[in-house]
Amino acid sequence: MKESVIHVWDVHEIVLHAENTYDNPYTDVTVWADLKGPGFDKRVYGFWDGGDIWRIRVTATSPGTWTYITGAPVQDEGLAGISGGYFAIEWTEEEKEANACRRGIVRATQNGHAMEYADGTPYVMVGDTWWGLASYRYPWVDDEKERPIGPGMSMKDMARQRISQGYNTVGTIVAFPTWAKDGKPSTIIMDDEHETCIRGAWVAAGVKYMFKRMENKEDDRVISARDMHNEGGRPFFFPGKIKGYEDVVPDYDRINPEYFKVLDKKVQWLNDHGITVFMEALRRDSSKTWKYYYDWPMVYTRYIQYLSARYQANNTIFSPIHYDAKLKSIDSHEFNEPINLMIDLYGAPPFGTLLGTNAPGSTQFAFGGPDEQHWKTMDQIGNRRDHEQYWLLTDIFHNENPVPAINGEPYYPGHVTSFLDVNGKVYERVLGDVNSEEDHMNFRSSLYGSILSGGYGGNLAGFEAGWSGNVEPEEVPFKLWDTMTFPSSYQAKFTRDFLLSEGKRYQELVPEAQLITPNFSGREHGWRGWAYCSATSKRDLVMGYLEKDSLPARVRGLWPGDLFAFQWFNPRTGRWGEIMELEVNYYGSIPLPERPDELDWAFKAVRLNDKYRLNSDAGKDYPMSSDIVWTYIGEDAEASESERDERKKE
Repeated sequence: MKESVIHVWDVHEIVLHAENTYDNPYTDVTVWADLKGPGFDKRVYGFWDGGDIWRIRVTATSPGTWTYITGAPVQDEGLAGISGGYFAIEWTEEEKEANACRRGIVRATQNGHAMEYADGTPYVMVGDTWWGLASYRYPWVDDEKERPIGPGMSMKDMARQRISQGYNTVGTIVAFPTWAKDGKPSTIIMDDEHETCIRGAWVAAGVKYMFKRMENKEDDRVISARDMHNEGGRPFFFPGKIKGYEDVVPDYDRINPEYFKVLDKKVQWLNDHGITVFMEALRRDSSKTWKYYYDWPMVYTRYIQYLSARYQANNTIFSPIHYDAKLKSIDSHEFNEPINLMIDLYGAPPFGTLLGTNAPGSTQFAFGGPDEQHWKTMDQIGNRRDHEQYWLLTDIFHNENPVPAINGEPYYPGHVTSFLDVNGKVYERVLGDVNSEEDHMNFRSSLYGSILSGGYGGNLAGFEAGWSGNVEPEEVPFKLWDTMTFPSSYQAKFTRDFLLSEGKRYQELVPEAQLITPNFSGREHGWRGWAYCSATSKRDLVMGYLEKDSLPARVRGLWPGDLFAFQWFNPRTGRWGEIMELEVNYYGSIPLPERPDELDWAFKAVRLNDKYRLNSDAGKDYPMSSDIVWTYIGEDAEASESERDERKKE
C-alpha cells in the first residue's frame, strides 16, 4: 500500500468502484470507512457519485498516521474490505496565516458561547448570504484569471472581492429542487388535503414587485420562479412521482451527482482561500412534497446525510433546513424527525462540523430543546431584521446547554424589512436605499446590536440582489455584481475587529443590556435610539454600542472608584478614538463621554486597577446646588409654596 501524505485538515478522498450493478445506488447502498488516527476512532460514511463510483471524504484532525478499512451492507469487493491509509503533517504558522481554514473545522469554544477554529484561534463570522451559490448565478470557471467587477465576474472574482473586504464566510442554500423559469407560477399549491405547496419561489422579477404582489391579490399575471440549475443540471432527476406535477417536482429518490460536483469545486476553492461555507440543505417551501408524497422521514434523512457525507471533511457549518418562516411549509418541529434520525443512524458529523439552521425568530424555539431534538450544536436568529429581535440572542445565551449563536439574516441593505404588530400582522414595510447613510446605520445596528446581545459567533449578513442572486434582466434594480461595492459591504468586518480588540476576552462576555442606561429610548421596531452592552462577569471589560438618537447614557453596576480606559470605536471606519481615563463614581456609574458625532458609535471600557481602590473623592460631584429643581408628589403637590417651605423646616 502506498501511503499518501496530506496536511492536517486537508480533504482526502477514498475512491471506491463497485463491482456490482445497482438499480438505484443512491437509495440502495451505503458505504463507510472505519477510520483511525491519533486520538480518533470513528466510522465515516461516504456517498454515491455517479456510475460505479462511491467516495468517502476524510481528513486528519492531527498529525500522524491514519488508517482505514471500508465497509458496506452488500457483498461487493469493490466497496467493502478495502484498507488504506495516509500520513498527515502540520501546516506552518505562516501557512495558517495565509488561509484560516487550515486551522481546522469551526467548533464551539469551551464555554459554548462563541466559535473558534480547531486550533483554538477565534472565529467570528463575517458572512455574506450567497443563497444561490450552487447555481449558474455564481459562475464557475476553471482558470484563475481575475476579471473586473461586473457581468463577466466569476464566483472566484466575487470571492476575491469579499476576501479583500474581510469576509470569512458565505452562506448557501444547496438546493431549490422545484424552482425553474418554466412559464408556470412562482407559487403553486395543490388541491389536496394538505394544501401541499409545490413551490413558493422568489419571482423572476425585482424584490419590490415581489412584495407588491404579496399585497395585491388582483394581479394575476403569471410570473415564474427563478432558475436555480447549474452546469450539472438540477439536483434531482425528472420525472417526479406526484401525479400532474411530474415536470415540476423531481424524484427525490434519484439524486443527480453532476449537480453536486459543481458545488464541490466551489466549496473546495472557497476553503482553499480561507472561506468557511454555511450550507443549508433545502429551502422549506417544497417541504410538504417531501413529507406527503415520499417515504418520510427516510427520504429527507437520506438527502441530508448525503450532503453531510459529501462535505464532512470541508470547512463548513451544516444546516439541515433553511427554515426562515412557516409559509406553505410543514412545521419546523416536524423536521426534527428526519434530522434526529440522521444522528441516530449515522452519528454526529465525524470531524466536528457544527449543526445549526435558520429560523423565523429563534432556533431555540423553532426546533425545541433536548427532549425534541438532539442534533443542534449552534443556534441563531434570522429573517426579522430590526432591534426588537436582538434580545432573542440573549435568551439563547442563557440556555442551560449553551451553544454558539449568530444572527443568520440581519438587516439587508437595500432590501424590504417588514414590521409586525402584536398580532403578527405586517403594518409597515421599509425599503432601504443602499447609498444612504440611514441604510448603512440600519445595517450596523443589526451587526453590533446582535453581537452585543449575545451573538458572539458573528453575523451572516446579506445585501439586496446578493441573497437572491440577481443576474437576469428582469431581476431589478440591482445585479449580483453591484453588491460587491455597496458602501455598507465594506463595514461588516469591523465587528470582528471590535470584538477581537482585546483578544479572546470577548469570549468571556455576558450580554448585559441593563448595564447601560437609558437603553431603550426609540420605537419598538427600527434601528434608532437603543443601546447595547456586554461585560465580563467581573465587569473589568465592558463593550457597548449606541444607535443614532440614543440618549446620553451611563454604564452602571461598577465598583466605585475603579479606573477605566475608555475608547470610542467608529463602526464606519473601524478606527478607535483616543483613550480617556474615567473613574467610577460613588454610585457605581460612569457617564459616557459625549459621542464624537450624532451617528452611531461603539465603545469599550477596560478596567485599569487590579485591586479595589479606596477613593474618598469618588462622590464629590454629588449635586448639592441650590439650582436643583424640586418635584412634589402626594399632598405636597397640592400645597402652596409657603406650606411646602414650612414642611421643609419641620
